[in-house]
Amino acid sequence: MVYWTIVACIGASFGLLFIFYSDISIFQTFLVTAAAFGGLSLVGYTTKRDLTGMGSFLIMGLWGLIFAMLASFLFHSSALYFAINLIGVGIFAGLIAYDTQRLKLMYHQVGGDTAAMSVATSYGALSLYLDFVNLFRFLLYFMGGSRR
Repeated sequence: MVYWTIVACIGASFGLLFIFYSDISIFQTFLVTAAAFGGLSLVGYTTKRDLTGMGSFLIMGLWGLIFAMLASFLFHSSALYFAINLIGVGIFAGLIAYDTQRLKLMYHQVGGDTAAMSVATSYGALSLYLDFVNLFRFLLYFMGGSRR
């Protein structure tokens, strides 16, 4: 139920994007995000390197990004907005690869336990969905043609 509540709220908030950005820029950004997501997921799925350390670093970076976004409400600086969006793209690009690998490993660990697989699948789908949405929003800053 929590999953569908979060997804519905995010979906409703996407309606606001059509007020600020042109339809074509949203579509182009979506295509770039989908291609990047596919490539990063493929990297996360096929790499032999353990991304756990990188994932911990990225989660800490995400907290720093959240604090920087809160600070941007106080300090209106175009350089700060640019840096936040650039770092956000990097963080969520890494998180897509990390979450894909984590979901793959979790799937192998639970084996034939259908209840655990169901929970792991829902949690993994939500984390990858949030990664995609956030990557899209950060890329929209760079690619979006504003209506204003």
